[in-house]
Amino acid sequence: MTDSDQAPEPKPAATVLLVRDQPEFQVLMVKRHHQIDFASGALVFPGGKTHGGDADERWTSHAIGWDDLDPVQRTLRVGAIREAFEETGILLAQTAQGVPFEDPCDAAVRSAVDAGEIAFIDVVRELDVRLRLDELAIFARWITPTIMPKRFDTWFYALSAPPGQVAACDGRETVDAEWIAPSEAIRLAASGERTIIFPTLMNLKLLAEAESAQDCLLRARNRRLVTVLPEVAVENGERVLVLPPDAGYGEVSQPLKALGA
Repeated sequence: MTDSDQAPEPKPAATVLLVRDQPEFQVLMVKRHHQIDFASGALVFPGGKTHGGDADERWTSHAIGWDDLDPVQRTLRVGAIREAFEETGILLAQTAQGVPFEDPCDAAVRSAVDAGEIAFIDVVRELDVRLRLDELAIFARWITPTIMPKRFDTWFYALSAPPGQVAACDGRETVDAEWIAPSEAIRLAASGERTIIFPTLMNLKLLAEAESAQDCLLRARNRRLVTVLPEVAVENGERVLVLPPDAGYGEVSQPLKALGA
């Protein structure tokens, strides 16, 4: 029996790369709480698993772009915006007046949505705004290798950060929010000053190819999407993870022992 025969099905997840020019090109990253069971203490992009409420049909009246997307993309994009709201307090939405939403997001409401005590759709309806599903650009898709006990099918979305909103961590899943240049995050990971997991690091390197937020979004929209399912290979007697050669990351072989696998 192979690893793939025993592997659990990956759970759908969505991650957001909020980018801006301030004036240098930056991306928003959050530090995971050390007690979280996945990527504890690591610097990551905001994101997480999708929830049942992300597919609620009531979103059709409260999400711009809903009718132009298939059910899978609808759910993933609502989940991506919800996760950004919960973890950073940034809400990608448009007001009834047709302008970007810029009000501060109540920390107690964010916590209640995260805990499942309040439905995200009800928060959006109360604010009288509509989510901007249409502004999310697909950046990448990664599926956890079959050898791992916890697996996710994660879609990465890039979007311009709303200029009038301030990021603030939730204090539960995340303990810090930081705007950082992709090249600086890569440097900090290399020096050991920050813990950054393999998929995040690879996408930071792809992100670092852009010169600005607009360039990042343009590259994402024009890049052919290649699903990344890292596979195990043996190089010089050592097991490594390798990526599809046409995925845009170059030749990559990551020793499994460095991942704790």
